Amino acid sequence: MSTDRTRPAGRRDRTRPGTVPAQRPRRPLRPHQWFAERLLAVLSGQRPVHWMLGHTIGEAYDQLAELAPDTPLGPGGRRPVVRACHCTQPASGVVEAFASIATGDRVSAMAFRLEQGADLRWRCAAVDLGGERLPAYR
Repeated sequence: MSTDRTRPAGRRDRTRPGTVPAQRPRRPLRPHQWFAERLLAVLSGQRPVHWMLGHTIGEAYDQLAELAPDTPLGPGGRRPVVRACHCTQPASGVVEAFASIATGDRVSAMAFRLEQGADLRWRCAAVDLGGERLPAYR
């Protein structure tokens, strides 16, 4: 007996009612995506600046300490999210990344540089922000 005859009309999947379909495992975040999420948490006021202490080098920590008190990515009462994050690799052990951050009707740009140390850990070496308010859709 075919399972096609036991399915309700219009139903095409092969799962039985009450079963949970197998979920594909989530791919781990790439370093630039992981850092985008962490930087967003700090710059939106969800996490303190010292949360990034072991993940920054050079002036990056000072840049975060300067930017974070104003929570540039957190105003407006809505929780910001990373819309997209892309990167380029200008040299071995260096990643330059850029992310668009959405907070309600506001879209901000965040750029950052990652450098890989001798211990093969990635660390943020620079952070820059920019943004503008989008016109309302009608």
